[in-house]
Amino acid sequence: MTTHQPRRDVERVDRPKIGRGMSDAHRVRPLVPPGDWAGSDPFLLLMEDWFPDGVFDRHPHRGIETVTYVIDGAIEHYDNHGNTGRINPGDALWLTAGRGLIHNEKPADGGTAHILQLWVNLPRSNKLVAARFQELRGDAVPVRREPGAEVRVFSGGSAGVMATTENYAPVTMVEIRLEPGAGVEQDLPADYNGFIVLLEGGGAIGASSSQVRAGDVAWLTHSNGTSTITFAAGDQGLRALLFAGKPLREPVAARGPFVMNTEDELKAGFAEFRNSGESFGL
Repeated sequence: MTTHQPRRDVERVDRPKIGRGMSDAHRVRPLVPPGDWAGSDPFLLLMEDWFPDGVFDRHPHRGIETVTYVIDGAIEHYDNHGNTGRINPGDALWLTAGRGLIHNEKPADGGTAHILQLWVNLPRSNKLVAARFQELRGDAVPVRREPGAEVRVFSGGSAGVMATTENYAPVTMVEIRLEPGAGVEQDLPADYNGFIVLLEGGGAIGASSSQVRAGDVAWLTHSNGTSTITFAAGDQGLRALLFAGKPLREPVAARGPFVMNTEDELKAGFAEFRNSGESFGL
């Protein structure tokens, strides 16, 4: 599909390295490291993890949404609000921590899980909303199809194909699968920050046809108006996840799994967690 909107380009391509995580059995790659709050706004971090059961324990969150996408293996999840479930390869879990929850995500069936986890900042006005979770099945989300191309819409839209996923900070999340030599364009709303994670294969992205391969993270140039980003697969095809979101442009105060706007709000959140125990966020 061809449009007449301005075409975005690739600003830079990062090639993060895999390192040791919380144990010898845990490998981790920081695809979007935390700390550059303005540069990645509204995204806070994106980590790629390979881990067996026992690496992560129950832990709290406040003030953010976490988006867990399963590449290989399967994840069982639960939280102190009574939610439980399982997500399989190609599925995602969109978890809104809001005013607080305690949860865990662990590999199912005694296996090893390979996941991506994105943290999305919540706007100041929604920091303390009630917690919720949305399981997004890869075989059930809306799909846009073009010759040689399949675009799975987990959040936002693609050429009029719209997801029903609810967001507080507007986010587009699509998985793009291209056959060898195929191409597709993805529309992006005005003022969205965006980046692309290459999962498999490789090809060219953007107006300058920047070459990318599996493991790369391609950051897009900014556009104040609506725009498109082009994908063209190489001879091995291409599989990628695109994340784009409208910047919040608000102060960020972050410590561990809590992200608020001020240090005082962080202190209040940790005090509430210490005092409330298992009822945190309820």
